[in-house]
Amino acid sequence: MRMYDIILKKRNGGELTGEEIDFFVEGYTKGEIPDYQASALMMAVYFRKMTEGETLALTMAMAHSGDMLDLSGIRGVKVDKHSTGGVGDKTSIALAPMVAACGIPVAKMSGRGLGHTGGTIDKLESFPGFSTGLSKSQFIENVNRIGIAIMGQTADLAPADKKLYALRDVTATVDNMSLIASSIMSKKLAAGADAIVLDVKTGSGAFMKAEDDARALAEEMVKIGKNAGRRTIAVISDMDQPLGFAVGNALEVREAIDTLNGRGPEDFTKLCMTLGSQMLLAGGRAGSVEEAEGLLKEAVKDGSALSRLADFVEAQGGDSSVVYHPEKLPRASVVLPVAAPVSGFVSRIACDEVGVCSLILGGGRETKESVIDLSVGLVLQKKTGDYVRAGEPLAFLHANDEGKAREAEKRFLAACSIADAAPEKTPFIKAVIS
Repeated sequence: MRMYDIILKKRNGGELTGEEIDFFVEGYTKGEIPDYQASALMMAVYFRKMTEGETLALTMAMAHSGDMLDLSGIRGVKVDKHSTGGVGDKTSIALAPMVAACGIPVAKMSGRGLGHTGGTIDKLESFPGFSTGLSKSQFIENVNRIGIAIMGQTADLAPADKKLYALRDVTATVDNMSLIASSIMSKKLAAGADAIVLDVKTGSGAFMKAEDDARALAEEMVKIGKNAGRRTIAVISDMDQPLGFAVGNALEVREAIDTLNGRGPEDFTKLCMTLGSQMLLAGGRAGSVEEAEGLLKEAVKDGSALSRLADFVEAQGGDSSVVYHPEKLPRASVVLPVAAPVSGFVSRIACDEVGVCSLILGGGRETKESVIDLSVGLVLQKKTGDYVRAGEPLAFLHANDEGKAREAEKRFLAACSIADAAPEKTPFIKAVIS
């Protein structure tokens, strides 16, 4: 088998066999196939697309290119949740304890943030002492004992995807639905869950800006999951404005704790209930969405979800008292109100720009080596559709550098539009694809 023939076949619109895809993935991972040939194949795929069979074969080849996490030592049906990323997305911190309190084990691998979107691990490190550096045996033991464990992604998990994504990033071949879906799903399949619930974001703060593209990606990933023998459900949710009110690591943790106390923002609570219900359904804990929502609400009401978060934090070396006393979380030295320049209805908040504001304040990474400030960020006071009077705060910036705060203030004001009439309201949950 020659790489030249595989490139030629795809360039001419042919369908690659599983053996040809395995040959490419294995050879490229080992360094036997050079970047220029891999680039040529990716460009051929970009223009010629991939069939359902090819997409599954690529996903499975990348998943098997490194370690396949064996979670058979965990009792019950393991349900994983994945988000395509957004601004203010602290979902796992509230959702995992809610689901675990209902009896579904959550064994999750998460990443750090890069750019304007935050990472779950960074947010969790707002708890002093918290660590995701667990051994596989500790990881499994924690899930069996308290129902939750979160560890960092290892270099041995789907290494082919990591190498191939870096190449696609510099050869203008990222934006292909099959390649995006196989990249996400290869890591999810390698992580060993029995069922997968996907939160696919759409809007200005999402990777998929257009709802049609988000739906196409969701459908592609659900097909891959089902063809790989995993129950897979996708929820399409809005990311045209930040999720909840808080953006920034410790600020988002506080909002997640508020949500477990029954005081969460409406949109964030809705998302946790929607994703949580699908996780309980996938795990066989509930027979309907209504039953699942009832179980989740009871776990919040009786405090079992909050205590599960405290157990989880303590099991991973963190100070669990912070769960009950969130005022102990890192705090910024400067809190600056951003005043509305005119009266009217908030008609638009450029979500990605709000993420950039947090980045300017020090709450995100511009490079993998950047050190983030866990205390900084912003807390919105108004969301799209809300009425604001001139001089009233649109948000509060939390900063440790007044110069950065002023820069972020200008950026935030430019990201907000105020109009005489309220904008048309659109659904927050766009679709559930199963």
